Amino acid sequence: MRKALLLVTLLFAGCESAYYGALEQVGVEKRDILVDRVEEAMEAQEDAKEEFKDALEQFEAVVGIPDSELKAVYNRLSDAFDDAEDRAGEVSGRIDRVQDVAEDLFDEWEQEIEQISSSNLRRKSAAQRRTSMRNYEGLMTAMRRAESRMDPVLTTFRDHVLFLKHNLNAQAISSLRGELGGIETDVGRLIQEMERSIAEAQSFISSFENG
Repeated sequence: MRKALLLVTLLFAGCESAYYGALEQVGVEKRDILVDRVEEAMEAQEDAKEEFKDALEQFEAVVGIPDSELKAVYNRLSDAFDDAEDRAGEVSGRIDRVQDVAEDLFDEWEQEIEQISSSNLRRKSAAQRRTSMRNYEGLMTAMRRAESRMDPVLTTFRDHVLFLKHNLNAQAISSLRGELGGIETDVGRLIQEMERSIAEAQSFISSFENG
């Protein structure tokens, strides 16, 4: 399926309707795309969680490092921050892609319900759509909540990376020690939010595929 998605993306970049139409021609429905993108977003959050953990470890290393090794540790911390920032951007992008395809799917579903001649089947399909939308809204709420936690943590890391860059001396290290507890708390909360969001994604995929 991923190969088909890649091929059609290259052929129809920038045209969502042509993109979906071409996929349907090869048997790939919007619901398949939605599940695939939810899985990608979940994977991105897992990666971001690991990057934030690594950045925190690098910060902890800075707090207790001898002066002679400060520059090397600053470089490691700066690299860890850059990786975490990249991962955060990837998470946001994947969540946006999930939202795009989900909105298209539910719009199409609503329109197609009106084409069902049987009132009984029409009611059942409408009820199934409402249930799927509730599940999706819970998933999106969890994902956006986790996403909102990233910027404050990144801002704090950026502040300290720049502070170290401008103050590569023992005084800078001493003044940063008091900040470690707050950063640990923020990262811990962020990781909890990501784990909840990942659990929501797994639950959504399960209910959507078995629904």
